[in-house]
Amino acid sequence: MAATSSSLASHLSIGLRRHSPKLDSLGSQPSLSATHSFFDTVHFNLRLSLTASKPSRPVVAMAGTGKFFVGGNWKCNGTKDSISKLVSDLNSAKLEADVDVVVAPPFVYIDQVKGSITDRIEISAQNSWVGKGGAFTGEISVEQLKDLGCKWVILGHSERRHIIGEKDDFIGKKAAYALSEGLGVIACIGELLEEREAGKTFDVCYQQLKAFADAVPSWDNIVIAYEPVWAIGTGKVATPQQAQEVHVAVRDWLKNNVSAEVASKIRIIYGGNKSLSACLELH
Repeated sequence: MAATSSSLASHLSIGLRRHSPKLDSLGSQPSLSATHSFFDTVHFNLRLSLTASKPSRPVVAMAGTGKFFVGGNWKCNGTKDSISKLVSDLNSAKLEADVDVVVAPPFVYIDQVKGSITDRIEISAQNSWVGKGGAFTGEISVEQLKDLGCKWVILGHSERRHIIGEKDDFIGKKAAYALSEGLGVIACIGELLEEREAGKTFDVCYQQLKAFADAVPSWDNIVIAYEPVWAIGTGKVATPQQAQEVHVAVRDWLKNNVSAEVASKIRIIYGGNKSLSACLELH
């Protein structure tokens, strides 16, 4: 199948994964007026990733065992009209049976999207409050998200960490509360450019993982999204090898600090520059 010329898949995808992480963008800015088929391009990229050349320096890793996961963070973008068009395009797409598909609209459009998108695509929020709702101006509670039909929430995104100033332990507590109330969590981790250049990539990711591990009651309903901050909207591209090395390290950390079962089963996806379309976890 030929890839479409649209970058919609790059704009909307969080990642793809089966026995290995397949990659696309949690971090790019979407153009909601794009008209080509997101899932046609995802299908192409998936086949590309399964046939791509192996990295020059092999990475041997314990493979995951879950379904593919593909999704899109729409960030603070869109209007009622443009989102209606996008939902129409998604509804007309052919979806593979072995793929979990999730979209994360802005809060104000969640109800619109939930009421018009196919049941085959689940809804994620882009953030949630750390506890039960109340006098917290501007926040959105997990209970409210569930009332709207959300199944997932993105927590720890780099823009929440580095622009809003959320700290690791606060993010961990938010994840724990969301999970306790039945929402799945897309748990984001990743390093800044200066941290990578200083050789601190693994340390940063481990610290962020530990904050989740210290707080969450279970890893059963978590997807980990590795997103190097320096590859989000900068034009810089993480190589498959760079992303792969972090995925391997994450599984190894989980094996040593949580359990071998969690390390084997959890889905690890990639978010970052849209140009990175293939990465193999070698068996």
